[in-house]
Amino acid sequence: MSEQASTMNPDNLYREETITDRQVGAIKHLIPITVDGALDPDRKELFVGQATLMTPVGTLPLSFEIPANSLREAVEKYSAEAEKSVKETMEELRRMQQEQASSLVIPKGGMPGGDIPGGGMPGGGIKLP
Repeated sequence: MSEQASTMNPDNLYREETITDRQVGAIKHLIPITVDGALDPDRKELFVGQATLMTPVGTLPLSFEIPANSLREAVEKYSAEAEKSVKETMEELRRMQQEQASSLVIPKGGMPGGDIPGGGMPGGGIKLP
């Protein structure tokens, strides 16, 4: 790990509060503070929504920024931003599937051993005494 990545930036500290309705999701409220723990009025508060997307292979955690100037505004915008995050995530998953599908290379004539019952290469490379 580089020194830059392992050293916290004392000018970019936030206190974090989690707000939830215990049904739909959560909002992380990031409050800018100084290195002494006092509120830093020169920086803007941030709101980050959190939700989970159910997929055939399990849950996928989603995290998305909510452009808001207050907690009330963040709560009001939560659903729209969550929906936008789901759409972006689904598009990214489709793109990844397409990349994976296009990277498969099947040799001409099919797979080796395709005409041998049970598949595999003829001979198997194992010799019995």
